[in-house]
Amino acid sequence: MKPVLALVGRPNVGKSTLFNRLTKSRDAIVADFAGLTRDRHYGTGRMGQREYIVIDTGGFEPEAGEGSIFREMARQTRQAIAEADAVIFVVDARAGLAGQDHDIANELRRLGKPCLLVANKAEGMREGAQLAEFYELGLGEVIAVSAAHGQGVRSMLDRALDALGLPEPDDEQPAQDEHSPIRLAVAGRPNVGKSTLINTWLGEERLVAFDLPGTTRDAITVPFERGGQMFELIDTAGLRRKGRVFEAVEKFSVVKTLQAIESANVVLLLLDATQGVTDQDAHIAGFIHETGRAVVLAVNKWDAVDAYQRQLVQRSIEARLAFMKFAELHFISAQKRQGLAPLWGAIARARQAAMRKLPTPQLTRLLHEAVQFQAPKRSGMYRPKLRYAHQGGMNPPVVVIHGNSLEGVTDAYKRYLEGRFRKAFDLTGTPLRIELKSARNPYADKAP
Repeated sequence: MKPVLALVGRPNVGKSTLFNRLTKSRDAIVADFAGLTRDRHYGTGRMGQREYIVIDTGGFEPEAGEGSIFREMARQTRQAIAEADAVIFVVDARAGLAGQDHDIANELRRLGKPCLLVANKAEGMREGAQLAEFYELGLGEVIAVSAAHGQGVRSMLDRALDALGLPEPDDEQPAQDEHSPIRLAVAGRPNVGKSTLINTWLGEERLVAFDLPGTTRDAITVPFERGGQMFELIDTAGLRRKGRVFEAVEKFSVVKTLQAIESANVVLLLLDATQGVTDQDAHIAGFIHETGRAVVLAVNKWDAVDAYQRQLVQRSIEARLAFMKFAELHFISAQKRQGLAPLWGAIARARQAAMRKLPTPQLTRLLHEAVQFQAPKRSGMYRPKLRYAHQGGMNPPVVVIHGNSLEGVTDAYKRYLEGRFRKAFDLTGTPLRIELKSARNPYADKAP
């Protein structure tokens, strides 16, 4: 699982700027006034081979009064700390030590998470005398950085990840075949019916299931069998065992869901027929697509809406989840156990598609047929020449196309090729990646 880092500190110390630097994005809103970030904000980052999740939080005021917005921000920050493996406590090197910093330091000591003390806005400052006052917080060494200019951020990140004592990432993926258990994550926003669906599977259908204990860093998985196929259900809804009855709690952490999606073979994305496709649904779907996971879409509570609402739901799926046209779509009622049986077949087909072998001769023949039917547009002086194709990976399938002047191939033409490959190999339920590799011109360096 990716390690999780939480950025905490009082308002306006530069946490969002540091978040954007760590995630190489502009996802967090940055402005020069206090209290802009109120909710937790999640992003992913990578340094070399090491990947991580970052949580940006609002200004932390542990003693905020009841009912105030600062009270809610403090609650959100405590939740972020609970989800994190390590905390980066950000202070303002230019403004100096504040009483509020002492309160936050006391709170962090009480919570007992690994913590790095980072003095931001330290560009041009000498680390010794000017940062000495922050040692009063009793959190060890003060690390000077400038999030705005990137100074010291890489070494800070190295230390944060090293402090967790995690093993170096292994590029080798465990070998899998069609007989391996299917790792299945049920994802969706709160109250969409994940708990009801999981309880129906594990209890009502009498599937063989048992607890598999995990550490706090591992997703909890529930192995079970159906129709001779082994599955491993990855906990995103907070599965816990209570006596002999499985209970699923709707309150789940965003981090848990992101990690579960990444470790799954197939993701069942559950939508709510009474709500349509919300922004949160679209964000989860986008993350599933970016990670290349095979996916099945299921619209729950289908029995609770009339014909007009059903049309609206289908239109919202077509409009907002157009990038998931490759996924099978099912309409179910988890509570009334309607439409659940076909889900298992769709999940198995999505896994098979993600692991499908694409022979080079067949890929190359399909490529030539596609070009013959519709050639790519000319780009500048040259028309792209697509010569041969081979498979570059599985889960998701990757098709590597070699040729000349391929930088001129448009996204529209890549989508056209994707459609041809999908139809020929029946790649329903899985994303398909197409990579273009142009041959180098051996005479390019010898031009007069």
